[in-house]
Amino acid sequence: MPKFPEPPSAEELAAIGSEIRAVAAGTTIWRLYFQAGNHPTTWDQFRAWGPTAARFDHQLPPPSLQARQILYGAVGAKAGVTTIAEVFQATRVVERFRRAPAWVAFDVTRELRLLDLTGTWPTRAGASMVIASGLRARARRWSQAIYDAFPDIDGLVYSASMYANKPCVALYERALTAMPARPVFHRQLSDPVVLTLLKNTCAEVGYALV
Repeated sequence: MPKFPEPPSAEELAAIGSEIRAVAAGTTIWRLYFQAGNHPTTWDQFRAWGPTAARFDHQLPPPSLQARQILYGAVGAKAGVTTIAEVFQATRVVERFRRAPAWVAFDVTRELRLLDLTGTWPTRAGASMVIASGLRARARRWSQAIYDAFPDIDGLVYSASMYANKPCVALYERALTAMPARPVFHRQLSDPVVLTLLKNTCAEVGYALV
């Protein structure tokens, strides 16, 4: 059996059951988003257009504006570094100006219930840890099936493939009710205030900074 097959049906996944990681109210989530270019968003906006090429988009093809919405982020130690490593992984070049990228951190206002993809659940469901690093199109189909199978979850927690398996989150629109009124940190990458932090981050992961 392949380590990363097509997903079972939503009914089969529901029968397998879920493994939930509870993210407590007040937990800080870091996010890197773009204020310009394709699919610009605001700091607290979930992306309704999809599916795109992102790993766990749960929107149904063909790409369009949908009620299903998603937001990607990171939690835990060095979550800000994780967002840089993940978002700029294709080129390994952090561009401070193109598409107006911004760093944001916010504290969720209620507990989040996330399907845990960092433990044994992928294996029990017939896949493996490759779900976080293998074919993205297939991972999206898994996310679509998971979304239908578990209507009580707010999203997924998975391991960053580009930064020491640090925890990342893919939040479904069900988590919109956990968003705060304002962030605890919010800076454009072009802001000189974060330049030293960016330089240190890029040095740590071996990315260029322009």
